[in-house]
Amino acid sequence: MALAHTFEANPHWLPRNPKEALKDIPGEEGLPVFGNTFAILKDPPAFGRRMIGKYGLVYRNRAFGGRQVNLVGPEANELVLFDRDKLFSSEQGWGPTLNLVFPRGLMLMDFDKHRADRRTLSVAFKPEPMRHYAEQLNRGIAEAVAGWANRPIRFYDAVKQLSLDLAATSFLGMPLGPEATRINKAFVDEVQASIAPIRSPIPGTAMHRGVKAREYLIDLFLREIPARRNGEGQDFFSQFAQAVDEDGQPLSDQAIADHMNFLMMAAHDTITSSATSLVMLLGRNVEWQDRLREEIASLGLNDDEGVPYGQLDRLVLTEYAFKEALRIMPPVPSMPRRALRDFEFRGYKIPAGTFIGINIGYTHHMPEHWPDPDRFDPMRFTPEASRGRHKYAWVPFGGGAHMCLGLHFATMQVRILMTHLLRRYRIELEPGAGETWQYFPIPRPRDKLPVRMVALD
Repeated sequence: MALAHTFEANPHWLPRNPKEALKDIPGEEGLPVFGNTFAILKDPPAFGRRMIGKYGLVYRNRAFGGRQVNLVGPEANELVLFDRDKLFSSEQGWGPTLNLVFPRGLMLMDFDKHRADRRTLSVAFKPEPMRHYAEQLNRGIAEAVAGWANRPIRFYDAVKQLSLDLAATSFLGMPLGPEATRINKAFVDEVQASIAPIRSPIPGTAMHRGVKAREYLIDLFLREIPARRNGEGQDFFSQFAQAVDEDGQPLSDQAIADHMNFLMMAAHDTITSSATSLVMLLGRNVEWQDRLREEIASLGLNDDEGVPYGQLDRLVLTEYAFKEALRIMPPVPSMPRRALRDFEFRGYKIPAGTFIGINIGYTHHMPEHWPDPDRFDPMRFTPEASRGRHKYAWVPFGGGAHMCLGLHFATMQVRILMTHLLRRYRIELEPGAGETWQYFPIPRPRDKLPVRMVALD
């Protein structure tokens, strides 16, 4: 039986292109079998800079078992993400990488099917459910950060556990209990499998661990669905279980489980990454801690009060700081697609069936769009500073039809987290904290960002 990520298991995919199909695109093949996989995993930004410096904003590369053409810059982002002419398949782009662990997730759907499921799932992100999530986030974050005072912590680990607990409450609507450690490990194993050099689930490999983790999580979700269909819960899981499509039909149990598996991973891993980069940057730029603290104080909250949902939009500078952290360290540094038809870009003819990659991390640091790009400057995102900037120069949440469904949830969670942190603490980084990062599959600091949250007088 063919594995889910292979062409044999997906006869509706375009067939593989011959090697010579991309002979006119400049680039390189790398090592036998593995191509440039190890060079990319070692230092993705350095690899991207080298390739762009040598070959330009369109280049060919071989890695993770296949060849692709990389298109770089805001114009490329707009072409691929906005996809006005429906040239690109997200399913066939992500499928070879993710189909063994996240099949049929929203990101792995195209066109009408994607639109239909996205519309059905969007019920969980309407204002009333979001208000409910905000209340839960305030309670959960306040309780967790109270225990961070005046002691060394590794922020990445602490916020990852917090994000998982919050996802359990907001997404699952239940405490994780004794299975918490196993659930967390399962999500870690799934994500690590997505970049495993060995792409088959051979026992003992990262891919095998990822496939087993998926089996465990899907079984967990399937067991819970009947109770959610008949309950009155306000969590994402219950909302999905009770949602109906345009024809009044509910999602199947398998569809609900697949969406939960993907969305819970995306929610807690990407928010963990972006919250960590924001705390690191605030630790390095203390004056911005003070500015955000003043903004938070202007809300006039009581000491034991969280930030109400209706007040979140007043945290404008906090949102700018979050956007700047997402620019400097986007939680999804690149996005794959597959060309469904021949097209041209920057003078190159690219054939149907080509795997396409866009380099979000590189675009976010192009000095022609972001002067002094390595400097932390949230004021880049004021209306005045943003005027005239290419709309697709900043795409941490993707764009077009596949714009991240949970972007407002992520922004809400980080605003609430910053409110509770900065009202209580001054962020102090340990020497050298966060100097090196692992970028794939989702960025995290190799040292887990050692910090001290110093209680304010």
